[in-house]
Amino acid sequence: MLRTATVNRVTKETQIDVTVTLDNKGISEISTGIGFFDHMLTALSKHSGISMNIHCKGDLHVDGHHTVEDTGIVLGQALNQALKDKSGIARYGSAYIPMDEALSFCSLDISNRPFLVFMGEFTNQMIGEFDTCLTEEFFRAFCFNAGITLHLNMIYGKNDHHKCEALFKAVAHALKMAVAENKDGSTLSTKGVL
Repeated sequence: MLRTATVNRVTKETQIDVTVTLDNKGISEISTGIGFFDHMLTALSKHSGISMNIHCKGDLHVDGHHTVEDTGIVLGQALNQALKDKSGIARYGSAYIPMDEALSFCSLDISNRPFLVFMGEFTNQMIGEFDTCLTEEFFRAFCFNAGITLHLNMIYGKNDHHKCEALFKAVAHALKMAVAENKDGSTLSTKGVL
């Protein structure tokens, strides 16, 4: 059975439509109005193997905050819905990803207990039209709405583009492991439910 979900969210600040399909080779169609953010979401889709259609119209005349955070909210909700009761998945995933001089790490647990640990700093305020401080805001919104315990660490690096991209790809590879279906369809928990 295809694991997929569509979520639409309209506020006074953003209009967002997201569809995710977990087992579809990471085909994406991304449009948020922020080029670097689109690049990161495309990498997240491709490297996770999760197909993502993400369309957002946000109040970019203010800044990118609402667009980035709300995209995280809706993407998290869509992933949560696609996973249904979260039974039958590997649940955990971890990945180190290098990009040139930068190295980032992600470890996650699809547990229904959302939490974020974010370690690392950027040198510059902006990457293109993307405010680097919104990286943490995106992942907080995403993990809290997806029900994921998420630990992120930009271990080292000099180029902010490389550091951020390595982080998104680390999340993608960890997600790919965690959403993989297990052999017997059981729930990986001593409680029997997540």
